[in-house]
Amino acid sequence: MTDTEFDPKSGDSETDFRLSTLLADLAQGSHEERITIGDLLAAMQRRALGAMIFIFAVPVALPLPPGVSTIFGAPLLFLTAQLMLGMQPWLPKLITNRSLTRREFGRIVSAVAPWLHRAESVMKPRGQFVGQSPFIYLLGAMCLILSIILFLPIPLGNMLPAFAVSVISLGLLVRDGLWMTIGFVLGLVAIAVVWGVFWAIIFGTLFVASTWFGFGF
Repeated sequence: MTDTEFDPKSGDSETDFRLSTLLADLAQGSHEERITIGDLLAAMQRRALGAMIFIFAVPVALPLPPGVSTIFGAPLLFLTAQLMLGMQPWLPKLITNRSLTRREFGRIVSAVAPWLHRAESVMKPRGQFVGQSPFIYLLGAMCLILSIILFLPIPLGNMLPAFAVSVISLGLLVRDGLWMTIGFVLGLVAIAVVWGVFWAIIFGTLFVASTWFGFGF
């Protein structure tokens, strides 16, 4: 069994690990002015990969400055690929050295906390086979595709895919197969919406070009 699969004997269940509590502690903890990606990984220690993916996905789903989204978007490519391949979580030093101010991180935690508290109150272990092979690799592939979409300069190309990844990762964290399935469906919807927007932009550009410049298409 890999680290990405569920182990009933592991200590990462929702009974002894609250992601909302950990995030609040991080936001209010150290007196350091900045918090790095490496600090977040160290705080996770050997917690579920789902927790790591959630931490890096949820800021991209929020209406935050573009620079903040870029800091958190890059680790998603590595972590979701590792989820798909059943590998241990690891990030290169180039990414772990990236940082944001503790105030910015506190804003993220404040925005996420109410929703995370509600999610933790209704989520529970069920349908755990969804988080085991071969389904775990399919979830990983979906998260990787959505993470790649995050980097495309397409309207709605950030928030919808990031939200779907956040739901999947929370399901992984709590071993809730229902939430994993909902997140997967949301991922399909996000891909369809982004694909539709992409082609709408292309056809709209071609139409404007043909109207203004008389090009024939």
